[in-house]
Amino acid sequence: MTHLKVGDKAPDFLGVDQEGHTHQLADYKGKKLVVFFYPKANTPGCTAEACDLRDHYEDFKSNNYALLGVSADNAKAQGNFKNKYQFPFPLIADEDKTVIQSFGVWGPKKFMGKEYDGIHRTTFIIDEEGAIAQIISDVKTKVHSSQILG
Repeated sequence: MTHLKVGDKAPDFLGVDQEGHTHQLADYKGKKLVVFFYPKANTPGCTAEACDLRDHYEDFKSNNYALLGVSADNAKAQGNFKNKYQFPFPLIADEDKTVIQSFGVWGPKKFMGKEYDGIHRTTFIIDEEGAIAQIISDVKTKVHSSQILG
């Protein structure tokens, strides 16, 4: 669904996490950055995905990866989600959908026969120079870390 392709320069995003700290692409130069977009904090699929990433966080760190979760939840919801499951990575509270739209993951979805607009669960792996190295649109929530780390 996204307009971005492997090899493209990643959007120069600016997002604010659950504690009010800002994050932008430039902060991660020299690291591989995993930006994972998820529909809603504290829902079963999103919890499974984020917990799998948490459980393999040391593997990510030892391979020079940083992780950044993004949804349209507010900072309080993101903070509660992060604290409840003890995530070691920040969660961007993108209520105005600026980051979400810059990556092109907002659009029409279907659930139980109803159509609505929402976030398409998608993960972008950005290389040390800020280029998109991989896009995962078929996220397997329970084993997502293996899709990234191989």
